[in-house]
Formats: sequence, structure tokens, C-alpha cells
Amino acid sequence: MTASGTSSSSTITVICGGVGAARFLRSLIRVVDPALVTAIINVADDMVLHGLSISPDIDTVTYTLADAIDPERGWGLREETWRAMEAIRRYGDGDWFSLGDQDLATHLHRSGRLADGATLTEVTREIANSWDIGVTLLPVSNDSISTHVTRADSGEEISFQEYFVGERHGVPISSVRFDGIENASITEEADRAIRTADTVIVAPSNPIVSIGPVLAVPGVQNALAASSAPCVAISPIIGGQALKGPAANMLAELGHSPTAVGVAELWSDLIDVLLVDDDDASLSLDVAATGVTPYVTDTIMATPERGARLAASTLSAAQLRIGSSS
Repeated sequence: MTASGTSSSSTITVICGGVGAARFLRSLIRVVDPALVTAIINVADDMVLHGLSISPDIDTVTYTLADAIDPERGWGLREETWRAMEAIRRYGDGDWFSLGDQDLATHLHRSGRLADGATLTEVTREIANSWDIGVTLLPVSNDSISTHVTRADSGEEISFQEYFVGERHGVPISSVRFDGIENASITEEADRAIRTADTVIVAPSNPIVSIGPVLAVPGVQNALAASSAPCVAISPIIGGQALKGPAANMLAELGHSPTAVGVAELWSDLIDVLLVDDDDASLSLDVAATGVTPYVTDTIMATPERGARLAASTLSAAQLRIGSSS
């Protein structure tokens, strides 16, 4: 048995977005063997820029687990240089989405392999193996999916990256659309990882644009329904705010409560337990009223030790759910 009480051979599948999920995975492998962990990662942030295929969430997870992420920006590689971007300005190309020189190598490899006929799953495995991270990383789909948001002020639809990076997620939105979702499908590998997991965890990521497109991929809901594993989520909202990014604003703008209760309402048909931060303990009864079991704990991964405790608490919550249903 591990310190969290889970079996030393129990498999864990984590549904992931970007930064929050990456930090949770890093915390998780402090308390369990990385070989037992599979991450199912959002691909709806993916884009083509300068002719290169870019997968921001996959790369953020990869670099974080490799302990190579830039700690200040929270994305890209540390000790990065920017000579290619400086050169691009000479040709008048937009540089609103910055790509560091080392980071470009990842995108060049991915783009070349995809052009050769490899799937995104295959390329992601190659990149993850090259960093020797131990965790299995799986894009939820090999198909092209793209998140678009509609600006509430103008009614204009823009890509998620234009909203998040170009506008610094500073404009209100009125809707979100996942372009291509109806023609996409879950990969065989992701389907198997969900169906056979001993525990399924929804990482603390933006419910609308990080977890939302993963759950919207045809086949994901069926795989979750077929799984007998407990499904545990960590609320990314604390005290009505997201620790990072626009999750709270998005929830409010789209008519949801920007609280742990709103998260529970969104996922009430999916999850068994929601980890709620100590600061939101007063919301426990309202969370329970959605049909989701609240588990109050410290959910802020401010230090490696606190992150490890959150990971252990998440697995303990899953074990409690198993015990209550047996």
C-alpha cells in the first residue's frame, strides 16, 4: 500500500487540461509510481502557427513533468532564447504567440512526424519518452478540434488562443464552441485507459475550455459510464476565484456559479467526489445537494509538500468512495 492507501498496483487515469493539470500530475507522481498514471489531455487548444502544429496543453504537461517548464511563465522551457521570434518580426509575421527556440524543436518534430503520417498519439509518446517522464500521456483524440469563443462586446467569434493570449483573456464572452468535435472520436488508447482505470481523476483545470472539450469528444462519456472506477475531481475554483486563468470569469459569463458548487453542478453526472478547498468548507452542503460528495481539504499546490498532500487526499477520497459503495 502507498501512503495514500491505494494499492501499489492501482492504475490512475487523469483527465487533464494545461497548467493546473500539469502541476497536479507532478504532485501525484510524488506519491505513486509514474508508470501507474495515464493522462488524457485536451487537444482543443491545439493550433497551427507559422506552419507548425502546436499542442499547448500536451507540451505544458510534458515540460512540467520533465521539470523543464519555465517557472515564471508557467509554460515553455526554462532558460529559453527567442532569436527565431526576433527574426520573424523582420518578415512582418505576427509574433503575438511567442515560441522559444528550444520549444520550436518540439513543434518542428511534431509537425514533421504528423506530415509523415504519424498520429498525434504516436508523436506524443515519442516526445514524452524523450523526456523520460514515466507518465503515459495520451491526447484525447487524434482528430482536429479547435475551441472558439464569442466576444460578448462585439459578437465576434475568435479562437481560444486569440482570446487567451492575444486578448489576455480580458474580454467577456457569451459562448464557447468546439469546432470539429462532431467529427472527432476518442482514441483507442484513451478509451482503454478510462475503462480500465482503478481511479479516474478530473484535474483542477478550467471546466469550460480545458475539461469541457475532453468530455465533449464522442466516446469519452461512454467510456466513463462503462468504468466502474470512482471518479474524483478537484475544484479549480477557491473563494469564487481561479488561482490562475479565466475559469471563474468564464463560468459566470456563461451562466454558471463561479464556485465549487457550480463545478459540482457541471459535473454532477460524471463525478462521485469533489475536493473542495478548506476556504470553501461552508459550501459542502450545497455541493452535496448536487449529488456529489464533498471532500474538504487544502487544494492549493503552493509547495511540493502541499501538492503531494493534495494528491494523497485525492486518492484517499477515491478510496472512501469505494468503501461507501461496497
